[in-house]
Order: sequence, then C-alpha cells, then structure tokens
Amino acid sequence: MYCEGAETILNTDSTKPIYIQIAEWIESEILNGQFQIDEKVYSQYQLAEMYTINPATAAKGLNLLVDEKILYKKRGLGLFVSSGGKEIIINKRKNFTLKALVRELVVEAKQLHISEHELIKMIKEAYSEEG
Repeated sequence: MYCEGAETILNTDSTKPIYIQIAEWIESEILNGQFQIDEKVYSQYQLAEMYTINPATAAKGLNLLVDEKILYKKRGLGLFVSSGGKEIIINKRKNFTLKALVRELVVEAKQLHISEHELIKMIKEAYSEEG
C-alpha cells in the first residue's frame, strides 16, 4: 500500500518516538477530513508496510488513539474514528500543543526583548501569510 507523502511524516532523527509520530499523523488525517466518523483507519500492518516500521510500533500509536477515545475497535474488523474523535483532537491540540508553543514563543520573545505589541504584530503577520 502506498500513501502519498507517507515517507515525509516520520522523522527518524527526531527525539519524538515513532509511535507518537504515527498517532499524530492519524490525528492530522482525521482533522484534514481524510478519515470521517465511523470510517476505518489504517491497520497496524498497513502502517508498518507504509513506513517500514515494526507492526508493534504502529499498534502502540494506534492504541494511544484508542486510549484517548479518538478511535474505537470493532472486534475482527479494525479501528474506526469515534464520533467525538475530531473534537478530542482539537481540544487536546488547542489546550496542550498550542499553549505550549505560545509559552515557548513568549519566553523566546522576552529573551530577545521583543515587546508584547511587537510579538502580536508578528503573529498577525504570520497568521495572514498563512491565509
């Protein structure tokens, strides 16, 4: 099975574990609408083949999403996107990932003696550049 762009999602040089990268990629696919509610996602064996990783590593990433109730299991059929999966991802990324990035940004800005006004201006410019 080939997935366009698949080779670009895993960074083997990263300190972030591969199973976390797999889980985050599935999350992004759900956010982007690649997978809808109650739609089956890739199996651990498909992911292992796509990324040339151990199936146990892929399973660990998928199980993380099951534990967070983003995916649910249908015995003998596979893993599917839960009805609240997308909202769980949005809340998790908003409340943890984004806030951590903002804190890091503020710390860096303060170290560089960039004013709050200047930082907000930079954020607005970057935001508008992204469309």
